[in-house]
Amino acid sequence: MSGVKELGYVVYEVGDLADWEHFAVELLGMQFGERTDGGFTLRTDEKAHRWIVTGGPADDLVATGYEVSDAATLDALVERVRAAGVEVTEGDAALAAARKVERIFVTADPMGNRVELVTGLADAATPFESAKLLGGFVTGAGGAGHQVLLAHGVSRETYLHFYIDLLGFRISDVIVEELAPGVVADLIFLHCNGRHHTVAFGDLPSPKKTHHFMVEVTDIRDVGLAYDRCMDDRRPFEMTLGMHPNDHMFSFYVFTPSGFSIEYGWGGLIIDDETWEVRTLDRLHSWGHRPSGVVAELLAAAAAPNLEDNR
Repeated sequence: MSGVKELGYVVYEVGDLADWEHFAVELLGMQFGERTDGGFTLRTDEKAHRWIVTGGPADDLVATGYEVSDAATLDALVERVRAAGVEVTEGDAALAAARKVERIFVTADPMGNRVELVTGLADAATPFESAKLLGGFVTGAGGAGHQVLLAHGVSRETYLHFYIDLLGFRISDVIVEELAPGVVADLIFLHCNGRHHTVAFGDLPSPKKTHHFMVEVTDIRDVGLAYDRCMDDRRPFEMTLGMHPNDHMFSFYVFTPSGFSIEYGWGGLIIDDETWEVRTLDRLHSWGHRPSGVVAELLAAAAAPNLEDNR
C-alpha cells in the first residue's frame, strides 16, 4: 500500500518569535528561511523550509505536513482516508503557496492534530548554510526528522488505524518501561521510510499536542557543540546526553521557548523493512538521558564534601 513517504514540515504557533529565532538559528544551527506575515520559516536542508513558525498563544504544534511521492499517490491516499469516513478538504492556492507545495489536502488525526498531505515541497533558491554546524542535518529520504505526539486518552487501536491503515505507516517497535511503582511509559514508534521512526505516540501527562521533535546531525561533534551552546545560553534541559535502545540515537533534550522539547541527535538507526523485526523493549534509554534536576542533585552532592573540606 502506497502512502506517506516522509515528514515534510511542521508548523508551530509560538508566543515569543524573537526568542524562537535565536534558539533555532544561534543554538540549534538552523538557517533562517524568510519572514512571513505571521512569523518566519526555518531551513535544515535544500528545501524552502522544514519548520514554519507563526506567532500566537498556543506554544504548540499546529500542523504536520506529510509528503507523498506524486499526484496519483496523493489522490489514492485522499480517497482511502475519505472512504474511512474521515473528512479531508483540498487546500486552496494560497495555502499551497504558503506551504510551498504543489498540492495540499487537510485532515486531522484522531487526537485532533491537523495533518496536511502534500506533494512537491519546493527547494530553496540558495544552498543550505549554517554558521554553527560543522556538518549538516540528516534529512533526504528520511524527511525532516521525527516527532513524538501525545495520545491524550485516544486508544492505540484508533490512532494506529489512522496512521497505519490509512496513511501507510509501519510499526518499528514498542517500549514499555515501569518508571516507578504503578507509573508505566508505553510508547509505540512508527516509520514510513528508512528512518527508525517518523512519529511516535505515548499517553504522557502533558497538556501539549507534542512532546518533542527530533533533528539529527551528520557530525557527532555538532551534538556536543549544540549542547554547550544551549548550556551557555542557560536553556533548560529536559534530559542530558544519552542513547536510546531502539533507534540508537545519541542525543540530548532541551526545552524550546514554547515548553516542548527538541531532541538533538546523531547516529540514528536505518530500518530495512525486508529484515526488520518488531520488538517490545523494556527501557527508554540505554544510558544517560537523565533529567537535569537529578543531575543537579548528584553534582551538588558530589561537591558537598569538597565544600566542607575547604571551610
